[in-house]
Amino acid sequence: MEILTVRDLSFKYSLGREDAVSGISFGVEEGAFVAVCGPTGCGKSTLLRMLKKELIPMGDMRGEVLLDGVPLSEIDVRTSASAVGFVMQRPEHQIVTDKVWHELAFGLENLGMPQDVIRRRVSEIAAYFDIEDWFEKDVSELSGGQKQLLNLASIMVMQPRLLILDEPTSQLDPIAASDFIATVRKLNTDMGLTVIMVEHRLQEVIPAASRLLVMDKGRLLHYGPTRQVCEEVSDRPDLLAAMPSTVRLFKIMDGEGECPLTISEGRRWAESFGNDVQPDFAQMDEQGGAPDGKQETGAADRKHGGDTNSGASVESVPDSDVPAMEFDDVWFRYGRDLHDVLRGTTLSVKQGEIFCILGGNGSGKTTCLGAAAGLNKPYSGTVKVFGKNVRDYRNQSLYRNCLTMLPQDVQTIFLKNTVREELKDAGESAGKLPYDIDSLMDKHPYDLSGGEQQLVALAKVLASEPKLLLLDEPTKGIDTYSSERISGILKDLRDSGMTIVIVTHDVEFAARTADRCAMFFRGEVTSVDEPRAFFSENNFYTTAVNRMTRGLFKGCVTLEDAVYALRLQKQPAGKDG
Repeated sequence: MEILTVRDLSFKYSLGREDAVSGISFGVEEGAFVAVCGPTGCGKSTLLRMLKKELIPMGDMRGEVLLDGVPLSEIDVRTSASAVGFVMQRPEHQIVTDKVWHELAFGLENLGMPQDVIRRRVSEIAAYFDIEDWFEKDVSELSGGQKQLLNLASIMVMQPRLLILDEPTSQLDPIAASDFIATVRKLNTDMGLTVIMVEHRLQEVIPAASRLLVMDKGRLLHYGPTRQVCEEVSDRPDLLAAMPSTVRLFKIMDGEGECPLTISEGRRWAESFGNDVQPDFAQMDEQGGAPDGKQETGAADRKHGGDTNSGASVESVPDSDVPAMEFDDVWFRYGRDLHDVLRGTTLSVKQGEIFCILGGNGSGKTTCLGAAAGLNKPYSGTVKVFGKNVRDYRNQSLYRNCLTMLPQDVQTIFLKNTVREELKDAGESAGKLPYDIDSLMDKHPYDLSGGEQQLVALAKVLASEPKLLLLDEPTKGIDTYSSERISGILKDLRDSGMTIVIVTHDVEFAARTADRCAMFFRGEVTSVDEPRAFFSENNFYTTAVNRMTRGLFKGCVTLEDAVYALRLQKQPAGKDG
């Protein structure tokens, strides 16, 4: 029985020139787990919002959405609020109270439930989600993972029949994201809950999904059983790039038989090649990386319609031996009575390198960037930028062709009514951009998808032509294909002399992009290494390819590595492919 039916659904925003969603029809059986994917800005979030009556955006909507055969417009607010749950990208945007226990009870209180029913349901859901240890905490004390779990629990206490999630792990570290997806999967299998989920981290979502829906430019391209759809998208490099590494590797290698979806399936398939010839990845790194052309892996062309130098003329610093960014025993807290966030942080970033910082939610990564940008004032220790104490930069000189920071919430840098005005205000023009966003120029920045906002914000900060660029989660909400484009752009900026420091939860992006990676834990840097050594030795902060090939090929971290290693096994020993 279909719990949800979508018929010829189209939607155009009030100021939009064309449909954001166009002629989409599909049905969802009760108990299904539907994963929704597609390029950044293809209409995924718009589609999801039209499935929840209270969240339908302002604009021209045609077609219909039926819940249990009843049009959404005819369903009363009380039924809609309880029957359809919605988890957003940003945990803070959905939390409305100050205490965990009150957040769990809030929805039921608004429905006028009796107190004994509220207490019983809250108790049960807190136990199910293992929230008891932080049940009475202020929500401000929670990590990003705990906040998102609280959002999910606050919805599940209402006992919905349909759960909709819009990139719920985009701000979570790899471990918290994995735990969250596992919880959603458990709700689907244990309770028969119907799930529709938009997510760019498809390595873990696709194996959990019973059906896959693929969108592009507002239209539905594919919808069907997950494994079948994964096999159908191989003719589109941008769509194939979004698939799990197991699927991409299988397609690149012209695999025969059933396409592997999980890490364990991919490993069994890779083992069938044998491992008689071991590639020397360390030597390949010295020679500039894997020898096979990256176009074969579906990676995006760096130039992609523009000069990747972005027009920036990065002035060289006289003494190149001076670190671009240096922390020496830095301590910081947000309030006198609060705990330390940075605890003796010490690190050094070389000029002309891409330095990625990874670590759990709440470990101090964003605070570290804020200290480098002069936004957070440490009470002890020294922060230097190009050898000069941040405190000694006067009259905004730190921000004039020296340092620029792209914050995690990119909406905070949008001040104008259109993208064109934003770029003009920053001194940037469309012709100088390192990637094509012409189709966005006349849109309001707030009307863009999360991924599109990231691309516009990056273009705006590049206009300041910094020597040191700080990026906080630059691939958040962006599909893999766009992420690969950004990786290429950042490498070209590095080659032109720019130093780039990136805080990220995207391990695939860090492995592909960084010159060095650092692990943050409880306010300090616990290790720094080159990407191959860094990711080869981690169990959780590592790539899907490394987990799939560990024990088969030493140091195999990226998709290019795996392609090269597997092709070696098909050739006589001694041949280099």
